[in-house]
Amino acid sequence: MYENLETAKSPEKLKRVVVDPVSRVEGHGKVTLLLDENNKVKQARLHIVEFRGFERFIQGRPYWELPVLVQRLCGICPVSHHLAAAKAIDQLVGVDPENLPPAADKLRRLLHFGQVLQSHALHFFHLSSPDLLFGFESEISQRNIIAVLNEYPDIGLQGVKLRKYGQEVIRRVSGKRIHGTGAIAGGMNKSLTKSERDYLQKDIKQIIAWAQGSVALIKKVHCSNLPYYDDFATIPSNYLGLVKENGALEFYHGGIRAKDAKGKIIMDQIDYCNYNDYIHEEVRSWTYMKFPYLTALGKEEGWYRVGPLARLNNCDFIDTPLAEQARVEFKQQGNGVMVHSTLAFHWARLIEVLHCAESIESLLNDADIMSSDLVTQGEKRFEGVGVIEAPRGTLFHHYEVDENDIVTKANLIVSTTSNNRGMNESVRQVAAEYLSGQELTEPLLNNLEVAIRAYDPCLSCATHAVGKMPLQLELVDAEGQIIDKLIKHNDGQIERNL
Repeated sequence: MYENLETAKSPEKLKRVVVDPVSRVEGHGKVTLLLDENNKVKQARLHIVEFRGFERFIQGRPYWELPVLVQRLCGICPVSHHLAAAKAIDQLVGVDPENLPPAADKLRRLLHFGQVLQSHALHFFHLSSPDLLFGFESEISQRNIIAVLNEYPDIGLQGVKLRKYGQEVIRRVSGKRIHGTGAIAGGMNKSLTKSERDYLQKDIKQIIAWAQGSVALIKKVHCSNLPYYDDFATIPSNYLGLVKENGALEFYHGGIRAKDAKGKIIMDQIDYCNYNDYIHEEVRSWTYMKFPYLTALGKEEGWYRVGPLARLNNCDFIDTPLAEQARVEFKQQGNGVMVHSTLAFHWARLIEVLHCAESIESLLNDADIMSSDLVTQGEKRFEGVGVIEAPRGTLFHHYEVDENDIVTKANLIVSTTSNNRGMNESVRQVAAEYLSGQELTEPLLNNLEVAIRAYDPCLSCATHAVGKMPLQLELVDAEGQIIDKLIKHNDGQIERNL
């Protein structure tokens, strides 16, 4: 969509190009470009136009409802919110992660590995692979999983089955593929039966083989398009995520580590319960999504990225052999130090799929997952912080309750929020490098979406709304009749509707 406008700061006539909505992502967002008369890009921004309000409406609820309530944030990564909330309410009943019964800890990890596997498979094969297999500026009719299944049936089918297996892990542990239950304060509500364990075991070798094949595929795609893939949307940045005490890749529980663009450690093994001492959030007028940053470095230098690329840049090794071998080959792209290529998110994502498959196999061979020792508790507390590595990156849930166990305060920093600045910087880089000065077409504009999709954003998680939410103001007389109505739409337009 093109519009002519005159900026307040300059009489220069500018055209506005809007990509609305950004497709093949979870949630609703748009990109705006401001162009001069020569089609030179003057400004590029990613706008999140959904209203954030989830922290408010869970206030007043009893804390034990939270793991079930907050997973309604999303249908793609509900398990991550479920487990982050569970880790927070564990603390409310006096249980720290290291004191959870071994069976409950392993079942939660199994559930989470299933979640990461299915989410990563969905994003890569269903949403991103059309761009990578057919080209960023391919015909719009090709940019979908149906086209992939038609042209590359083996690849497409393996992607569908990888996701299905991850969903089956979730179903067997939590009762449902989407929005099941499982984690409760201080543990889990059920273990696996032998038949459920056996059902998952029978296909795990094939899943590992397919995961290895997907890593080989993305390595081939990435390395056959150098240096383009290394440069596209690429920005040096800080990285943040959880790691184990020994520096290994970790999804469920660890200390916070952050590195700068050169690989120097900024902070390490930080207790995530103290995250407020290290991370602050900035608000800007043109988006509903906040901008987190590392307090010690400030707003301009302290922004960071999270997710698969951040995790592989931050960790020292992966504790499953096949994924570790793949990580070593991956890091060679960054001369063994840091990989900054935004498109390398896809490569890192599929290495994590392989790690999840290997980890699921190991847990399925552990007798603890069939144990009935599932719940414990300690001394009551009034504040809890749960942090987990969701598919898209580090996820923070922070709750406070009163003496009646009612939630009085809630704060969530979701993964996509932490990647907000990174996505905007990538959009600007693509706009300046590949679009500026050209006559813009729909296929060309897809380059902007490719940059955003690399982050696998979950915009509804980050904004906590369903669809567009314009602001509506009604003036009502004493008899209850509406005498005036103003509607402010997401694009800033004001409509009077009497």
